[in-house]
Amino acid sequence: MGKGKHRAISRSRYKVPSSAVLSVVPVALILTATGTVNAQPAGGSALSQSDQGQGEELQPDRNQGDRSSSGQPEQWPAAVAPNVHPYQGLQIPDDTLSSLQWARPIPDKKYLAPLGPLNAPVPVAPVPPIAPAPGTLRFGDLQVDSPEWLDREQAIQLNDGAAEAEAGLATFLDSIGMERSRSDRVAGETIAGAATGATAGAVAASPFGLIGGVTGGALAAAIGLPFAPIGLVAVPIGAAYGAALMEVPIAAIGAGVGAIVGSVHALSAPPRAVAD
Repeated sequence: MGKGKHRAISRSRYKVPSSAVLSVVPVALILTATGTVNAQPAGGSALSQSDQGQGEELQPDRNQGDRSSSGQPEQWPAAVAPNVHPYQGLQIPDDTLSSLQWARPIPDKKYLAPLGPLNAPVPVAPVPPIAPAPGTLRFGDLQVDSPEWLDREQAIQLNDGAAEAEAGLATFLDSIGMERSRSDRVAGETIAGAATGATAGAVAASPFGLIGGVTGGALAAAIGLPFAPIGLVAVPIGAAYGAALMEVPIAAIGAGVGAIVGSVHALSAPPRAVAD
């Protein structure tokens, strides 16, 4: 008789690996605990038979669906996002590149108060920023048409930053005793001079920026080439850093010189009386 060497192996004789069993146990415990918590009432004790009967009466009819105060079924999903505060600001025209809600119009320059006596800084009311003309970039007294390639949000950021800097300077000048027309004049010409000087400095430094960009790109390529192709990402970063390293200091110097020239010109400007 045969020894059963060719018997088919019963599927019930397969053994489940112990690692699979160990991975299922925590999941089963979590699901069991969750089901137990959901099954228990808020007090933590099981319901008696009489309580269960009352509880069944209190259970909502799942087939009816939740209904709002108007009696209509609520729509799903019905969750409300927290911390929602709709922005109820003034409507700024689309052609005005500004987001400053409390901005004021461009001041009248028909008159200019004398410089007058100055004093130590004292607390004063903050000066509102000046809104730009439609479609323009305004840097103090300097206004230029916004180029078409400049994104609208970026143009708004530029205008807002320049206007806030101008307003901050005007507030300081008010605090030392300057009259409004004179502090507006000084702040406007200072910001305009800084913008003009920075532009002139950047243009003058462009050849040096080109040299710095080529040098920075070459160094980045030498460092990143062994790690190509990922290392080649460093080439444009190095070029930009090299160009900025040469141009930014010169542009900053130009901005400082332009700001000084503008402020001196505004401080020395003769007063103009109000016409009768």
